[in-house]
Amino acid sequence: MRDFLPADKARRERVLSVIRERYRAHGFDEIETPVMEDYERLHAGIGGDNEKLAYNVLKRGLDAGAIAAAADDPAALADLGLRYDLTVPLARFYASHRAELPGVFRAIQAAPVWRAERPQKGRYRQFVQCDIDVIGDATTRAEAELITATLDAVGALGLEGASVRINDRRVLDAMLDVFGFTADERPGVLITIDKLDKIGSTGVVAELRDRGATASAVDAFEAFLNRPRTMEYHPYGERQVRAALPEGAPDAVIADLVAIGSAVAAARGGGEPPLVFDPFLVRGMGYYTGTIFELAHPSVDYSLGGGGRYDGMIGRFLGSDVPAVGFSIGFERLVDLLEDPETDAAASVVLVHDADVPLADLLALKAQLVGEGGRVRLERRPKNLKALLERSAADGFTSFATVSAGATRESLQIKALA
Repeated sequence: MRDFLPADKARRERVLSVIRERYRAHGFDEIETPVMEDYERLHAGIGGDNEKLAYNVLKRGLDAGAIAAAADDPAALADLGLRYDLTVPLARFYASHRAELPGVFRAIQAAPVWRAERPQKGRYRQFVQCDIDVIGDATTRAEAELITATLDAVGALGLEGASVRINDRRVLDAMLDVFGFTADERPGVLITIDKLDKIGSTGVVAELRDRGATASAVDAFEAFLNRPRTMEYHPYGERQVRAALPEGAPDAVIADLVAIGSAVAAARGGGEPPLVFDPFLVRGMGYYTGTIFELAHPSVDYSLGGGGRYDGMIGRFLGSDVPAVGFSIGFERLVDLLEDPETDAAASVVLVHDADVPLADLLALKAQLVGEGGRVRLERRPKNLKALLERSAADGFTSFATVSAGATRESLQIKALA
């Protein structure tokens, strides 16, 4: 969990404001949920491995004897917990407020979440998630809107060249069925397949054999990975998708993937959509039921976000199935990639004043500059002016002016901070 100095905080808020503005432009509405949810809800089996990282809140009023008696039962010790993502709170929110919401609800959430991670570069115990979700739409329109809005937001931040890797859990299931893996071994097989980009096809096949997976299925999978392939390039579409799959892949799912690409291309003015079909993309095995996707950028070898369709989650709270799909931007990773935008040198100014300048004159001058749309800070002239100006620049100010007694707005000479 981190502190943020003023310049860092301002930078983060600038990025958040752009993301929120672009999402609102695409018809999404922002909501807010509590930082805590019921323990049972957070541990209902829909959060995957994140449930193991939840911070639980001890029940009030437990004495030492009660705590000792329930030491081996977390559910008896805790009744609340800090949210570890924004999807579980959204599912509870929709189940609670469905009657007050439109039939197809487009939600924005940008807020901190907490996980008991082992802190390391890029992994924090408190971090911000930026989610958009579409609830109530079972068609590919929902995926196309999410992808279009996300690419628009990333582009508005100046990160050109982003793309989306896409797959479908139904495609993964169909492939494993074609290869001959049994239903019981599929979760473990998918965990291993998810390592393809880290250990390569040889490593994956070796690990599958070490796992004791069905030998004939591993042989079929290995043969598929090593099949002869031409170097012919196919843009995203039916030919690309079919070329990446074994025979027997479900036509209806392929049609959905193609439709998403066509819609995204149209929304971006035509041409080839920035989508890449990845038949071995594996995400959220605990709750994704259809499409899955990840946000990629050529400058980094890790994803900048991801999401997918989770049609079964809300039904656990509501009692009836409701289609839902979401996309989450990896805010912390994204912030680290972005450069600070150039700003107008007159937009933020430090007024360095002499000790004899009347306070009323200072505040009147400050009010004039604020009224012009600027950001203004008053600083009494120190012995070391250079140190003051360096600190002001670090705090995000771009210019300064010295103020003597009798100074006016017209006589003020605003200079850029180097």
